[in-house]
Amino acid sequence: MSMPSDLDIARSVTPRPIVDVAADLGLRDDEIELYGRTKAKVTLEAISRVEAERPRGKYVLVTAITPTPLGEGKTTTTVGLAQGLNRIGRKASVAIRQPSLGPVFGIKGGAAGGGYSQIIPMEEFNLHLTGDIHAIGAAHNLASAFLDNHLHHGNALGIDPFSIRWPRVVDISDRAIRKAIIGLGGKENGVLREAEWVITVASEVMAILALSTSLRDLRERLGRIVLATTRDGKAVTTEDNIAHGNSSILADRLALATSEITVTEGGFGADMGAEKFFDIKCRASGLVPDAVVVVATVRALKMHGGLGRVVAGKPLDPALTTENLEAIRAGGTNLAHCVGIVRMYGIPALVAINAFPTDTEAEHALMREIALAAGASDAVVCTHWAEGGKGAEGLASAVWAAASDGGHEFRLLYPDEMPLRDKIELIATRVYGADGVEFAPPAAKALAEYTAMGYGHLPVCMAKTHLSLSHDPALKGRPTGYRFPIREVRLAAGAGFIYPLAGEMRTMPGLPSHPAGEKIDIDADGNIVGLF
Repeated sequence: MSMPSDLDIARSVTPRPIVDVAADLGLRDDEIELYGRTKAKVTLEAISRVEAERPRGKYVLVTAITPTPLGEGKTTTTVGLAQGLNRIGRKASVAIRQPSLGPVFGIKGGAAGGGYSQIIPMEEFNLHLTGDIHAIGAAHNLASAFLDNHLHHGNALGIDPFSIRWPRVVDISDRAIRKAIIGLGGKENGVLREAEWVITVASEVMAILALSTSLRDLRERLGRIVLATTRDGKAVTTEDNIAHGNSSILADRLALATSEITVTEGGFGADMGAEKFFDIKCRASGLVPDAVVVVATVRALKMHGGLGRVVAGKPLDPALTTENLEAIRAGGTNLAHCVGIVRMYGIPALVAINAFPTDTEAEHALMREIALAAGASDAVVCTHWAEGGKGAEGLASAVWAAASDGGHEFRLLYPDEMPLRDKIELIATRVYGADGVEFAPPAAKALAEYTAMGYGHLPVCMAKTHLSLSHDPALKGRPTGYRFPIREVRLAAGAGFIYPLAGEMRTMPGLPSHPAGEKIDIDADGNIVGLF
């Protein structure tokens, strides 16, 4: 029997009123701001109150191996794990990020999980939620407008127009405005200069919101944003009157104070989301995870083992759905390395084998063997997509046991005082497996400038492809013997990190030839259709 679509499954369930959910978490009516019957925001005062009244719950991160372009079910596993934990008698909450409209209308489609382990209402979660991303875009672009207005009215600060590093943002993938000339049409239309647009979730304001621990911290971080430099090399910040892939710290704190265990998700694989979770988010929050789950699939290991080719929107290559233990063993180097990345930080790693109907028991057994040999505490086959929480009970029990052990000591990859260049090289060699780093002249110049400006203590938020441990999406498995290229380095002083751009990495995606948005519509009854 075929499974109904994710959207059909989502609509088959009547969501509980959000006021009832809030009450179960111990929140008062005056501590939530309603957005209809199924959504609400929580006041900062509520977080402080419940943190003072209750012990902190256990903290679990879900990451993954290097994925195929289709994704390997990381969000589905995050949701399914929480469902499974509740089924085995543990009060569990999920903290995940709101999807960007760019990927939703582009290649990826929805990002609410899938099957019987997803967030509902699916349409509202994927399309706007409470409008925060749009508010972030408005705040970001307000700074852009103020900056260009200052240039137009005489440039009293002496800003070097060629030094402006603050782009504009839009939450739609639009390659045509990656680079553009603004100020055309004469003097009254502003100063003529080159500008760029990035997708809203790449905004430093987004990162600041996720990393802020209080309203005051948010205000201070926003004031530290560096927009440009003066002609004599001094930083021009938003205080002069002119977003890393993880859920927000405040969301995690609320969940940890209201639940026995919180499951949160790190963007992309262990080389990106998990490394940034540890070295950036944990630095800012002071919170330490108790366990990490690495999601893996048979098809992804086969791809890393040299089989098939995965293209979003096209049928899956038959080679990826036919038993092939040798390909899994070859691709298992990626799984082993991702487990090793987690263990590098001193945290227990468990592997969630996200099962597909075409998998075989022998393939699952080999994946478990590879995971345990790499140092994983356990490796559990999960069927939460088809069975919801029931299919993740085994994983839930293993995660609870690992998170309750307490016999681990968390350690960061590098100290604050390590030079920026050395931090980049350490990430490239230890986490990505490169032989070293090639710094393009503009990148080397920027690192020297940021250090001279007093930002040498900041952590590193690497911008690279998520489809390989390396900078090159064509290099699968566990690449070795290559040099990691850094073409540019940018500063996010308010968020509190620098971000190097590796290879051809872009901060404004383009749409595919047939975007997912072509299928999204509204039917005669006003229901959204085509979302997946």
